[in-house]
Amino acid sequence: METRKPINIPVVAVNPQDGSGLEDLISGSSCAGKDPVALMVLGDSMEPEFIEGEILVIEPDSPAKDGSYVIGWLNEEYILRQLKGNAEVGWYLHPLNPAYPDAAISGLDAIRGLVTQKSKPGKRKSVKYYV
Repeated sequence: METRKPINIPVVAVNPQDGSGLEDLISGSSCAGKDPVALMVLGDSMEPEFIEGEILVIEPDSPAKDGSYVIGWLNEEYILRQLKGNAEVGWYLHPLNPAYPDAAISGLDAIRGLVTQKSKPGKRKSVKYYV
């Protein structure tokens, strides 16, 4: 049986008050280039598709389009939402949980990364891919 070599994943502290530290991680200044990053879902705003505790893989350089799940920058914080709209009518970030409101954004420059994969910690077969 082949032994797997552990993967070195950088750990970056993020200040929950202002999000400092996460911009460095997503923008790639803490990683080589624009490498994918992994984030954990917190809260219930994207249920039932994304459950608290799931791990998301975020691709900072992937283009987002209507219907994509994204990490956006809104009101001085990062937010997981579904991108809706287009350039003609405008863009907004949509939560899947109806208890939360939609949020208009000025353009795609507010999008910091595209969700390409999710998984439940400790469950290899629970992987779901997006895009």
